[in-house]
Amino acid sequence: MRKYLLLLCCLFVSPSLFAVCQKERVQLQILGSGGPELTDRRASTSYLLSLDGNALALIDTGSGSALNFEKSGARLNDLKFVLFSHLHVDHSADFVAFLKAFYFSRRDNDLFVYGPEGNQAMPGTIEFINGLAGSEGIYRYLAEYVDKRTPSRFKVLPKNIAIDEKTSKEVYRDKQVSLSATPVHHGPIPTLAWRIELAGCAVTFSGDMNNQYRTLNRLAKYSDILVAHNAIPETLVGVGRQLHMPPSEIGKIAVQAQVKKLILSHRMMRTLGDENKTMRIIRQYYQGPIEFADDLDRFSP
Repeated sequence: MRKYLLLLCCLFVSPSLFAVCQKERVQLQILGSGGPELTDRRASTSYLLSLDGNALALIDTGSGSALNFEKSGARLNDLKFVLFSHLHVDHSADFVAFLKAFYFSRRDNDLFVYGPEGNQAMPGTIEFINGLAGSEGIYRYLAEYVDKRTPSRFKVLPKNIAIDEKTSKEVYRDKQVSLSATPVHHGPIPTLAWRIELAGCAVTFSGDMNNQYRTLNRLAKYSDILVAHNAIPETLVGVGRQLHMPPSEIGKIAVQAQVKKLILSHRMMRTLGDENKTMRIIRQYYQGPIEFADDLDRFSP
């Protein structure tokens, strides 16, 4: 009986837990390490994950990320996925800039775009894409890439990820990569954390969240990198605390998930300059490597 139970458990465990992370094949670059402010001298939130030197996935496309993508030297046509944690301006504003840039790159392969479903506060990802570049969208001159009825070299293929069940779900898998998401609490805004597994490595992105759902530690289990958002100081209360997690929550999640490396991003004016204090609080829980992200930084697992 115990043998069968063990086999059953293994069926639900991520393959990355048993794989050897091929670190030299995977690179994470920070395209935007800031938030929505225009005083932090940072692009807004965006991350580029590459495999074997080729751009694979964009996680969020905050303002300034398109320029930093150009500075990264990555090739637009290599991108296969855009993953949205949520659709606040500082996580999505540059998406249409990427879409227009594809025209000049002569892209001919479809682009998968995954993000949360909507609610009364926000549109879902499909509605967001159609509202920007659908046949009746703001930038309707780009509708050929969204409207399936119109011939074009490639299509944007958006998909809404449900946020009702507070469990992680695999969204995509092929021979190279798997994508999993879990809902996280960011006030009234539908929001996802993302886990990407590739080359035996796992990289998890917290998105903006206050940890009310207690879902991130499960999604991030044994991740080689956890990118966590350091948007508020420990003592902040009110709306900011309802939307974001303080350093103590970051430290607890990192140790519960047993992540191998912690990268702190989404650094806002209220946390910039407090790195030593932030580090001391996180160190009360987590003893692994910690890095504070700046724009265009590169990290390997």
